[in-house]
Amino acid sequence: MTATTLIGIAILALAIVGVGVWYAVARRRQTESLHAKYGSEYDRTVAEANSKRAGEAELVKRQERVEQFDIRPLSAEQREVFSQQWRDVQEAFVDSPGLAVSKADNLVAEVMRERGYPFTSFQQRASDLSVNHASLVQNYRAARDVAERNRRGVGTTEELRRAMVFYREMFDDLLRPDQIVSDRQVNRKVERDIPLAGDRTTDARVKRPPIAPPDREVR
Repeated sequence: MTATTLIGIAILALAIVGVGVWYAVARRRQTESLHAKYGSEYDRTVAEANSKRAGEAELVKRQERVEQFDIRPLSAEQREVFSQQWRDVQEAFVDSPGLAVSKADNLVAEVMRERGYPFTSFQQRASDLSVNHASLVQNYRAARDVAERNRRGVGTTEELRRAMVFYREMFDDLLRPDQIVSDRQVNRKVERDIPLAGDRTTDARVKRPPIAPPDREVR
């Protein structure tokens, strides 16, 4: 074996090692980026996929899918109409918690359609939402689970009230006019958001800041 051949083999070996190092670094950076973006949704997806590589591939696929959507903010007029509809749903909770939760579920889906998300199965909608609303999608799934259990006649009023809180979180985020992606942390107390069933007193209702008129931007 000539010296030239040995040098060629050494160069090839170094190139292979270099590619391997580059690939390992790229994979690590992708993992860090996806985990930072999705948080608990990353852990959930990887666990369901039974491998980190398959889970990360699913998250990348989600991003590519949602990038094809025409996601757009709502107009001020649309935000006002939807906000009034939510107030009506929340008031209905006092007399009919189960019906109010079902209406809240439908209202969130309607806002999604107006924002540009396709109307698909719930699981697909939740996956799509996780791209831009990762911090809220776990609670959104939990709310839907309560709504489904309520349709089967299972569930307590407290569970329904918690579901309303979770729907409200996603509803508020979808209505935000200033940005599409939300990375805010949610830390609300259930007792302060939704009135108890059967409680018609003013103090039982959440006191929220007034909604901005159509010609003002909500900050």
